[in-house]
Amino acid sequence: MNFVVDLLVLLPARLASHFAWVGPLIMRLIVGYVFMLTGWTKLNNLPMMIENFAEWGIPFPQILTPFVSAVECLGGAMLILGLFARIPAAMLAVVMVVAIKAAKWGAVDSLETMLGFEEATYFAAFMWLAIAGPGAASLDRLLVNAAGHRDEST
Repeated sequence: MNFVVDLLVLLPARLASHFAWVGPLIMRLIVGYVFMLTGWTKLNNLPMMIENFAEWGIPFPQILTPFVSAVECLGGAMLILGLFARIPAAMLAVVMVVAIKAAKWGAVDSLETMLGFEEATYFAAFMWLAIAGPGAASLDRLLVNAAGHRDEST
């Protein structure tokens, strides 16, 4: 039994520990880029996006559309950099919940359907980044180190 645990659990864990910084970096770069671009596109098409928000039943579309668009654009950029990353990740997780509820809830007929939405995948990614942090390859880590802290949770 020890051989199996060593070979199939502990060895892969030891190998992966050398690359722990890669997972958060790749996730931040991909979702950050996607949301920076979609937010930028929304900001440049505000009248149409305000109409969409109003059709989806989102209250105060004149205020919330530019706010959410800016959260997506600036939050995406902050995730790419790993700058104060937990804050935009948490905000974008909330945006995903609202997106599912407002734009897709009518199509939900099962848990499988809901979890199949790309917004659900983004929600999971944002929650992971909000909880686990941006990783070692981030401006957050540089700020923590520059402040004299040696916190491994960034």
